[in-house]
Amino acid sequence: MTQIRGPGAKAHAGWLNRAAVAFVLSAFTVTAFAASDFGKCEVTGEKGSVKLTTVVPGALSVRPVLGVPGWWNGDSLDTIKDGFEYCMAANMAYRAGLDRVILVSRSFQQILTGQSQGFDIALSEITITDARKKVVNFTEPYFDSDQGILVKAGTKVDKKSLGTLRYAVERGTTAYDYIVEKIKPAEQPKVFNDPPSMYTALAAGQVDAVIYDTPNVLLRAKNSNGALEVAGRFDTGEKWGGLVNKDSPNLAAFNQLIEGLRKDGTLARLTSKYLTPELGMDPTKLPVLTP
Repeated sequence: MTQIRGPGAKAHAGWLNRAAVAFVLSAFTVTAFAASDFGKCEVTGEKGSVKLTTVVPGALSVRPVLGVPGWWNGDSLDTIKDGFEYCMAANMAYRAGLDRVILVSRSFQQILTGQSQGFDIALSEITITDARKKVVNFTEPYFDSDQGILVKAGTKVDKKSLGTLRYAVERGTTAYDYIVEKIKPAEQPKVFNDPPSMYTALAAGQVDAVIYDTPNVLLRAKNSNGALEVAGRFDTGEKWGGLVNKDSPNLAAFNQLIEGLRKDGTLARLTSKYLTPELGMDPTKLPVLTP
């Protein structure tokens, strides 16, 4: 290695220092850019306009749902990069001054206990009910939903046949009580741990109908290549809200964020971009079946 001596040594040292500083700044810039991760979502609004206290500094940890295209596009937590609820979470994170969204796996039953930890909010198509509000807190509603009736194409579904069908419902959802109390079928509904299990049972002929949120079963029918159809819906007047634990310090802030997303048209834009093309039709046009 050549050793520099004399006046040139000082100049060379100064150049090295400047180069080192430039390298560090460049590396910092790249790191800062890489740290902001909102998937494929467009984020808008004023960054940092709302304050959230999150379990992971700089990130919004969200409990999603797998197997519901349009809401969460992807087959695993690692592959989901957009969808209505994902991009809703991304916009909430951005407006709270956070740099990314972290998806956290928790079962539906876990989060309903109010004891599950390690997430800030569940955006999981969860219906707001008085019974659930005794255990957890809900944000203001961000979507209206009824219960759709998913069947194999050609299955006869009308007021007379409702009591003869074998139903599938997800554990812990409002659909079970509705079927048992309102429809009173000859056979008790079969309870499953997640939507994919219900759809598998329907395909295998173990049940005749899956009762689940109307937007979700419309998505499933549209992607079934004609094998499935949504025969109608039960007008239950249900609304979805974000779920947080009772000890969460963020409920008011989440409500502020959701109200902002509604007022500036972000929720409407997300509906047009992710839901309308996926659903294949307006859910309100489905026939309402009254038990």
